[in-house]
Amino acid sequence: MEEYKKYGENEKEIVFSQSIKAGKRIYYIDVKKNRKEEMYLSITESKKIVNGEGEDAQVSFEKHKIFLYREDFEKFITSLQKAIGYVVAEQGEYQPRTYEATAEAETTNAPGEENELKIDIDF
Repeated sequence: MEEYKKYGENEKEIVFSQSIKAGKRIYYIDVKKNRKEEMYLSITESKKIVNGEGEDAQVSFEKHKIFLYREDFEKFITSLQKAIGYVVAEQGEYQPRTYEATAEAETTNAPGEENELKIDIDF
Protein backbone atom coordinates (compact mmCIF):
# COMPACT_ATOMS: atom_id res chain seq x y z
CA MET A 1 0.00 0.00 0.00
CA GLU A 2 2.82 2.38 -0.83
CA GLU A 3 2.17 5.70 -2.45
CA TYR A 4 4.70 8.23 -3.59
CA LYS A 5 3.48 11.78 -4.04
CA LYS A 6 5.11 15.11 -4.64
CA TYR A 7 3.20 18.31 -4.07
CA GLY A 8 3.75 21.97 -4.83
CA GLU A 9 6.68 23.99 -3.54
CA ASN A 10 5.01 24.84 -0.24
CA GLU A 11 4.01 21.24 0.50
CA LYS A 12 6.32 18.56 1.82
CA GLU A 13 7.24 15.56 -0.32
CA ILE A 14 5.58 12.30 0.73
CA VAL A 15 8.03 9.46 0.10
CA PHE A 16 6.04 6.65 1.74
CA SER A 17 2.41 6.38 2.81
CA GLN A 18 0.15 3.81 4.45
CA SER A 19 -3.49 4.06 5.45
CA ILE A 20 -5.34 2.10 8.11
CA LYS A 21 -9.13 1.90 7.81
CA ALA A 22 -10.87 1.60 11.17
CA GLY A 23 -14.64 2.04 10.96
CA LYS A 24 -15.44 5.74 10.55
CA ARG A 25 -11.78 6.61 11.01
CA ILE A 26 -8.82 6.37 8.69
CA TYR A 27 -5.28 6.72 9.97
CA TYR A 28 -2.59 7.87 7.55
CA ILE A 29 1.08 7.30 8.30
CA ASP A 30 3.20 9.32 5.90
CA VAL A 31 6.97 9.63 5.69
CA LYS A 32 7.75 13.13 4.47
CA LYS A 33 10.89 15.06 3.56
CA ASN A 34 11.41 18.67 4.48
CA ARG A 35 13.37 21.20 2.45
CA LYS A 36 16.62 19.95 4.00
CA GLU A 37 15.79 16.40 2.79
CA GLU A 38 15.29 15.25 6.42
CA MET A 39 12.57 12.63 6.89
CA TYR A 40 9.88 12.67 9.55
CA LEU A 41 6.51 10.99 10.21
CA SER A 42 3.18 12.67 9.76
CA ILE A 43 0.39 10.71 11.47
CA THR A 44 -3.15 11.83 10.63
CA GLU A 45 -6.48 10.66 12.02
CA SER A 46 -9.38 11.45 9.72
CA LYS A 47 -12.87 10.89 11.13
CA LYS A 48 -16.00 11.00 8.98
CA ILE A 49 -18.73 13.21 10.44
CA VAL A 50 -22.28 12.96 9.06
CA ASN A 51 -24.73 15.74 9.96
CA GLY A 52 -28.39 15.18 9.13
CA GLU A 53 -30.08 12.27 7.38
CA GLY A 54 -31.06 11.25 3.87
CA GLU A 55 -30.53 13.71 1.02
CA ASP A 56 -29.95 16.56 3.49
CA ALA A 57 -27.00 14.79 5.11
CA GLN A 58 -23.74 16.71 5.05
CA VAL A 59 -20.48 14.82 5.24
CA SER A 60 -17.30 16.37 6.59
CA PHE A 61 -14.01 15.07 7.92
CA GLU A 62 -12.36 16.00 11.19
CA LYS A 63 -8.57 15.69 11.00
CA HIS A 64 -5.88 15.60 13.67
CA LYS A 65 -2.16 15.48 12.89
CA ILE A 66 1.00 14.54 14.76
CA PHE A 67 4.46 15.25 13.39
CA LEU A 68 7.10 12.90 14.76
CA TYR A 69 10.76 13.66 14.15
CA ARG A 70 13.52 11.08 13.92
CA GLU A 71 15.24 12.14 17.14
CA ASP A 72 12.01 11.36 19.03
CA PHE A 73 11.23 7.91 17.53
CA GLU A 74 12.78 5.86 20.34
CA LYS A 75 11.04 7.81 23.12
CA PHE A 76 7.73 7.69 21.26
CA ILE A 77 7.91 3.93 20.62
CA THR A 78 8.93 3.22 24.23
CA SER A 79 6.05 5.30 25.60
CA LEU A 80 3.55 3.81 23.14
CA GLN A 81 4.57 0.26 24.10
CA LYS A 82 4.26 1.11 27.82
CA ALA A 83 0.81 2.64 27.31
CA ILE A 84 -0.38 -0.38 25.29
CA GLY A 85 1.07 -2.71 27.92
CA TYR A 86 -0.85 -0.85 30.62
CA VAL A 87 -4.15 -1.14 28.72
CA VAL A 88 -3.58 -4.87 28.13
CA ALA A 89 -2.71 -5.42 31.80
CA GLU A 90 -5.84 -3.55 32.94
CA GLN A 91 -8.34 -4.75 30.33
CA GLY A 92 -6.87 -7.89 28.81
CA GLU A 93 -5.85 -8.74 25.27
CA TYR A 94 -7.36 -6.89 22.33
CA GLN A 95 -10.47 -8.39 20.77
CA PRO A 96 -10.74 -7.53 17.05
CA ARG A 97 -13.73 -5.42 16.01
CA THR A 98 -16.17 -6.74 13.47
CA TYR A 99 -15.43 -4.18 10.73
CA GLU A 100 -12.91 -4.82 7.95
CA ALA A 101 -10.48 -6.82 10.07
CA THR A 102 -7.09 -7.08 8.45
CA ALA A 103 -5.39 -10.42 7.87
CA GLU A 104 -3.13 -9.72 10.87
CA ALA A 105 -6.08 -8.99 13.17
CA GLU A 106 -7.83 -12.15 12.02
CA THR A 107 -4.97 -14.45 12.94
CA THR A 108 -5.38 -16.23 16.23
CA ASN A 109 -2.69 -17.42 18.58
CA ALA A 110 -2.40 -20.89 19.98
CA PRO A 111 -3.45 -21.15 23.64
CA GLY A 112 -0.74 -19.65 25.86
CA GLU A 113 0.82 -17.57 23.06
CA GLU A 114 0.88 -13.81 23.55
CA ASN A 115 0.61 -11.04 20.98
CA GLU A 116 3.66 -8.83 20.75
CA LEU A 117 3.71 -5.27 19.46
CA LYS A 118 6.56 -4.79 17.02
CA ILE A 119 7.37 -1.41 15.51
CA ASP A 120 10.30 -1.30 13.14
CA ILE A 121 11.22 1.98 11.50
CA ASP A 122 14.31 2.18 9.34
CA PHE A 123 15.73 5.17 7.51
